[in-house]
Amino acid sequence: MTYPFTTMSLLVLTAKDVEKLIASFDPEELVELMKQVFITLSSQTKDDPQPKIYQPQRLLVPTANHTALFMPARWADSTVGGTSIKTVCVPRSKEDSRGIPGSTLVLDEETGVVKAVVNARSLTALRNAAGSLLSTKLVGLKLPQRIVAFGAGKQIEAHLDLHVRSYPSIRHCTIVNRRANERVDKLVQLLRIRFSGVTFDSVVNDAEKEDSNSDREVVKDTLSKAGIVICATPSTMPLFPSSWIPNGTHVILIGSYTPQMQEVDRDLIWRAIPSSTTNSRSQRQVLLVDSTEACAKEAGELIRGGISVEQVVEIGEYASQHVVPDERSVDVKGGNDGPVTVFKSVGVGVQDVAIACAVVRRAEALGVGTTIEGYDEV
Repeated sequence: MTYPFTTMSLLVLTAKDVEKLIASFDPEELVELMKQVFITLSSQTKDDPQPKIYQPQRLLVPTANHTALFMPARWADSTVGGTSIKTVCVPRSKEDSRGIPGSTLVLDEETGVVKAVVNARSLTALRNAAGSLLSTKLVGLKLPQRIVAFGAGKQIEAHLDLHVRSYPSIRHCTIVNRRANERVDKLVQLLRIRFSGVTFDSVVNDAEKEDSNSDREVVKDTLSKAGIVICATPSTMPLFPSSWIPNGTHVILIGSYTPQMQEVDRDLIWRAIPSSTTNSRSQRQVLLVDSTEACAKEAGELIRGGISVEQVVEIGEYASQHVVPDERSVDVKGGNDGPVTVFKSVGVGVQDVAIACAVVRRAEALGVGTTIEGYDEV
């Protein structure tokens, strides 16, 4: 069989291009995309002769100053899927505040040639935030007014952006960071400009320092009023004790990705596991994970907490059984009551495929990015 010769072009999307494209997506559009991803993932079996999702375990390679991660994946869906590989470099030094550089290569399904190179700094954060927002919707959280976020990187920016846009009831967001620095100040200022009707502030908290008791008291008081807590740090010890988290709070854990990392303690994880005495109609008690298999190998909180696979529920399985409500029309102030719920995510490669392909399609439709003609011409 012969194939016609084609000259392939290469689309390059810079960080600024990606930021522009991200702004064109509605939060609910992204939630629906992640819902499709997770449902497909959870419905697939190891014995499936024609699996729709391929995602080998990520490969870690140590470099001089970083841990390089390589994550190939494929989602065999002709409408929203594709094939890609993402590379990210996680700084080894806690003092490195430059963020996590990353890029995603997207393949052309017909020719196998790389058709796009996408800056993944914001892209990774966006797909994580969309998955987390899906979890917030699924647990039945009603009218959250306060968010407390640990970390000050792209992950926190994306999470706060999507949650505030999706929940008009949110009126206060506190960012907790190990240091008071320019990065935190810039993030707070950016969010204040973006959402003028919401109060944004920051608090310093270093769980590893014994002389930060006064700061810890501020964090404790802040958490006591939270409806949503988001943790996006590489911490190896709990950022706060379980007793600081009130009932009815939804906790999102996306920072740790090795057995040695741990953002919350064992007690908090166990509070999310349903028991026979649970009786709440306003919120569903559940410990959600993006992937049972991946979290069993990489989620330090679950591994150290002695959590079994029977005690967690994949978000895709849960999404196939529960309706995701639309909260955009809600403007009544209120609070939350019910058990603690937790979503633990270590990230799955098919999310990168979905979001990268969606961004590339949007870039092609809007004419965004730089095209290199004849990239694969010999």
